[in-house]
Amino acid sequence: MEWPDDAVESAFRAEAKERGEVVVPARPIEGSAEPADTKPLPALVDLVNRIPPEVREALEDLFRARFVTVKRVPAKALKH
Repeated sequence: MEWPDDAVESAFRAEAKERGEVVVPARPIEGSAEPADTKPLPALVDLVNRIPPEVREALEDLFRARFVTVKRVPAKALKH
């Protein structure tokens, strides 16, 4: 798949902005790549066991929260 050129992307972003939509850039910003963290992720059960039992109960009662997977998220997705 070929990326749209800058003119097409700019027109799309301007149109979306008029509609009140938030548009993420189509291509990653050069030089913004994060170093790959190659450490293995911990087991889900190990992480869940680190949550105090009373907190797990409250999460279950209030939100029916279930922990199903462990994933790595990019640092830019986290608030600083």
